[in-house]
Order: sequence, then structure tokens, then C-alpha cells
Amino acid sequence: MNKRSQARSAARLAAVQALYQQQMEGTALAKLLNEFHQHRLGREIEDEQMADADIDFFDDVVSGVDARRDEIDAKLTARLAQGWTLARLDKTMLQVLRAGAYELMARPDIAIGTAIGEYVDVAKAFFDDREAKFVNGILDGIAKEVR
Repeated sequence: MNKRSQARSAARLAAVQALYQQQMEGTALAKLLNEFHQHRLGREIEDEQMADADIDFFDDVVSGVDARRDEIDAKLTARLAQGWTLARLDKTMLQVLRAGAYELMARPDIAIGTAIGEYVDVAKAFFDDREAKFVNGILDGIAKEVR
């Protein structure tokens, strides 16, 4: 994996973490981005060196999800099994799906397979294979609709 790909992978993982923090704490977007720029991206946290992230890409994903949350959530809701709501999903899972959906909707410069594969990998950082397959299925459905 080249440096740019690694930096984007790090940005995606950080974006999911930032979106999770925003949902749990209600942090304003500008403050959230600044906090991640200053204290998280490429920093050492609990003796673990965080990978250098593509900051512009991180900002785009987090800001894009923030700006288009209602539109994204409507697309996600349409893909859930009958009787399921976004509120029933694990809060981290919801952010993985939101970030992935945003990328598919707003970033035609990124290949569908790349976007889906990257968010399946992010899901694997938090969940087991069953949830990763769920992410794959939901994002694949969104890709077919929006691309």
C-alpha cells in the first residue's frame, strides 16, 4: 500500500472516530476538526503511534457527513431490514456506514471497490466478520443506487 493509500486509510478510521465523538458529545464541527488536527492525527496516543492521515480527506469525510447527514441517513434507512432503524444500530457501526455512504455519494474520484473495501476494513477494526459483511452489503446497495 502506498503512502497516499495509507494516509487515506488512517483518515477514514479517524473520521469514524470523530463522527462517533460528535454523536456522543455533540461537539461542534469546527471544534471537532481542530481537536483531531491538534491532538489525534499522526500523534502518539497511549504509546501507540497514529498513522499520518490525509487531513484534507479526513476533513472532507467528517464535514460531508455532517452536512449531508439527513440525506445519508435516508439512504441507509432504506437499506435496513424491515423493522430496523438507525437508532438500533451500534453507534460505531452507524458512523462506519455514514462515512462509507458519504464517500460513495460525494467522491466519484474514489473507486466503488476501494471505498467499500476500506470501510469493511474499518468495521473489522471494531467488529467481527459478520458485521463487516453487513457493512459490505449496505454500502454495495448504496453504490448501486448512487453510482
